[in-house]
Amino acid sequence: MSSYSQSIPLPAPTSGDTGWFTKSRFGMFIHWGLYALPARHEWVKSRENISTEDYEKYFRHFDPDLYDPALWADLASEAGMKYFVVTTKHHEGFCLWDTKYSEYKAPNTPAGRDLLKPMVEAFRSKGLKVGFYHSLLDWHHPEYTVDNCHPMRINEAYIAADKGRDLKKYVEYLYNQTKELLTGFGKIDILWYDFSIKGNEKFPGKGKDEWQSEKLISIIRQLQPGIIINDRLQIDQDIKTPEQVQPVEWVKVDGKPVVWEACQTLSGSWGYHRDEESWKSVEMLVKMLIDTVSKGGNLLLNVGPTGRGELDYRAIRALKGIGGWMKYNNRSIYGCTQAPDSFKCPADCRFTFNPETNRLYLHVFSWPFKHIHLEGMSSTVDYAQLLNDASEIRLLRKENDLLTLEIPVKKPNVEVPVIELFLR
Repeated sequence: MSSYSQSIPLPAPTSGDTGWFTKSRFGMFIHWGLYALPARHEWVKSRENISTEDYEKYFRHFDPDLYDPALWADLASEAGMKYFVVTTKHHEGFCLWDTKYSEYKAPNTPAGRDLLKPMVEAFRSKGLKVGFYHSLLDWHHPEYTVDNCHPMRINEAYIAADKGRDLKKYVEYLYNQTKELLTGFGKIDILWYDFSIKGNEKFPGKGKDEWQSEKLISIIRQLQPGIIINDRLQIDQDIKTPEQVQPVEWVKVDGKPVVWEACQTLSGSWGYHRDEESWKSVEMLVKMLIDTVSKGGNLLLNVGPTGRGELDYRAIRALKGIGGWMKYNNRSIYGCTQAPDSFKCPADCRFTFNPETNRLYLHVFSWPFKHIHLEGMSSTVDYAQLLNDASEIRLLRKENDLLTLEIPVKKPNVEVPVIELFLR
């Protein structure tokens, strides 16, 4: 381990095995369910206040005839992703696997089969770690009470019927399905719950007391020792999960650094949204990955498959673009973290650092003319090269420990050029 690593934040150990996680740095999120058919956002049932009866048409017509999880796994692997997290059940309550606790599941649709098991097998065969997203909310379960996210929050008759609902029975269902997921699919590396709800003047919230989070966590740990659990049971566990934001620094809790993961979308929706147009460029996505790792975090990047079971062509284009960059530059991502504070990063750049190989990576977001100046590093750097082709970058050592990198006038033909600095 490099002597420089002493100044890098070191999160306190947790019950989960985050060693592989912080080396992998890049994963695929998959949001897939009945909402792929309306194709208007995964929250369409809530946003449009659709009743369970009216939503039933999607259940009757869900037939992903082109579903081939091996193709999904290939795309994830080629993009450089090392783990995946899939929505076993989203807020709509629909289950991708053949659960014995509900009839609201994929085998009872025209799909006619368990869709989760072959996905797990396909991704695992590519060497990716396995993660399950499981919704704490359930807009289909008859015992789930109304809250400020529920589709029927404006339906007074439905709200009045809450007095006959028993949320504890729903929580029992939640526990049973959790146990089923953690015993029927082999080793599960991540359990990604979503989410605890704040109350308002009309509806109470749902959090750790309602979920009985301490008890649930204890059961999970017994069934899958070493599993990584996220922070959305209202009791922090192994990772913090900022959503749709890029933190300005290493994420901290009570002033102390923690293991964290930015979850981000390719566009403005998690589920398949046919008409959504705010798709991020490959350059932006690569920069998001770099920026996240430069602050000690992971990036969980989402895809929303279509109702026929394919990844959207725009998602495929993005994944292939990221994969093109990762093929030549993944050394600056895997096993890397925030650089020591003693290294001052130039403007429009990001540092990542691998403490095991003692190499520093300079990601150049805006390619300057001929030179990049590194203050206080003339005596630190032994050799430099462009990572994409291992071509030398000449070093000019100047007074006051100033190191100048002589770079080509023309930007290398990669989304974000990376200069690999071999430290002394």
